[in-house]
Amino acid sequence: MGSPIQDKNMQVSYLKQRLNMFMDVLDAIDPEETDIEDIDRLIAMIDDLESKCREFKNRD
Repeated sequence: MGSPIQDKNMQVSYLKQRLNMFMDVLDAIDPEETDIEDIDRLIAMIDDLESKCREFKNRD
């Protein structure tokens, strides 16, 4: 694993990249073909983003 991101601009950039990845996954999902595992993966991605936001916030 890499070193923690300390720079605020880098933190924001990281979160934007992760959010864009989430949006790409969301756009690629076919609602007719989606199953519970797909939903669970989306929830896990959101949980990871939330965790990173808290981590960055607590570094202040």
